[in-house]
Amino acid sequence: MSATPVADPDGLVILHLGLGSFHRAHQAVYLQDLIDSGDTRWSIAGGNLRPDQPQVMAALQAQGGAYTLETVSPAGERAYRKITSIRRIVPYEPSLAGLIEAGAAPSTRIISFTVTEAGYYLDSKNRLQPHFPDLASDLAGTTRVTIYGALETILDERMRRGAGGVTLLNCDNLRSNGERFHAGFADFLARRGNHALLEWLTANATTPNAMVDRITPRPPADLAPRVQAATGWADAAPVMGEKFIQWVIEDHFRNGRPAWEKVGAELVPSVLPYEEAKIRILNSSHSCIAWAGTLIGKRFIHEGVVVPAIHRMAHAYVTHDVIPCLTPSPIDLAKYRDVVLDRFSNPYLADTNQRVAMDGFSKIPGFLWPTFQERLKSGASIAHVARLPALFHVFLRRWHEGKLPYAYEDQNMDPARAHAFFSGGDSIAAFCGDPVLWGPLAGAPALVAAIRAANVEVEAFVAAHGGH
Repeated sequence: MSATPVADPDGLVILHLGLGSFHRAHQAVYLQDLIDSGDTRWSIAGGNLRPDQPQVMAALQAQGGAYTLETVSPAGERAYRKITSIRRIVPYEPSLAGLIEAGAAPSTRIISFTVTEAGYYLDSKNRLQPHFPDLASDLAGTTRVTIYGALETILDERMRRGAGGVTLLNCDNLRSNGERFHAGFADFLARRGNHALLEWLTANATTPNAMVDRITPRPPADLAPRVQAATGWADAAPVMGEKFIQWVIEDHFRNGRPAWEKVGAELVPSVLPYEEAKIRILNSSHSCIAWAGTLIGKRFIHEGVVVPAIHRMAHAYVTHDVIPCLTPSPIDLAKYRDVVLDRFSNPYLADTNQRVAMDGFSKIPGFLWPTFQERLKSGASIAHVARLPALFHVFLRRWHEGKLPYAYEDQNMDPARAHAFFSGGDSIAAFCGDPVLWGPLAGAPALVAAIRAANVEVEAFVAAHGGH
């Protein structure tokens, strides 16, 4: 790897909250592209709201924020690149003092964040669900572990200092992510009685919607040795991702932004058609393949997508239920479907079903509700889309029985309630009646009937492929 240009240490700053692999393989890369083009005005400061990945964070700090990105194509072509756009690592501390200082600085013009879909605690009407312990604790003012609690503290200080306007940029896979975050944050501030900050937010901040895309597995154990062999650098915090990358952002910034459009990002008036295609086609199919693959003993996404029955389920879901809902579109949806499934077949990513299968209690309402609602409203069949929650129902039963091959993580799931689905005589009725999963569709006869029929197909699929 050749030496890379570096950002101006006295320039403008993006503070990123949630310094995980995805941010380092996506948003940080776009800024690196801009720096490499000669525009060194912006850099990233980043840290976490919780004491996550302490070894990786310590390694990044020791390396001055620099790390290696490995990309790999479906044909196995690997490329290595040193990323230096993150100029400052903010160590975790419960008070968030370092993040508050960074976020309140006048040079910080954008605060971006990745906290996963479940980290917003929103119901189907974008209202907070305060029964979750972390959110309840932040609402009480005893902790700052959610995005809302952290940003209240950061922006209170920014307001106090008169540090100027800021853009709050959501980089999570959440439909209408800027709008939904804004709704949740406004609800949070109102419940906290922080009306002064709510007024300041209206006058001094924007929350544009954005759509992000790059498959980024958890870094495998053999990544660091591979990076060292290829580059000569014993990097203690490398990341990997697929070659494909996309970022579509509404051009609605309060106090300046990097010229990302010069390096391939799409700055648009509305991200709606792009995010709908991505969430309904890519994200939903990804979950379908992870749940189905797990049920028949597969460990990786690329192993599942090449099983003909799994490929057919994902392909049919998109073709028969999603594409009719999204037509007309500025995107060639059939071509996008085929590109997505080809990306999933990349064996070199070694993307695990465990990573993709997580957070089903957020993904069913976030990814699948609209297709169910639109198909039912038009009187059309929901047979193909019903297979996806039917897969999750069987997957969840396997979790209930302690038979999953890995620990299942779901931030939005109440474990006792989920176990209760399988304690009575009709787990499908209980599953379909859950308001967290289904919101206004909960218990709808057409929904229950479709998932009951799809469950029979899923059970037959599992039996035919040696699952148990």
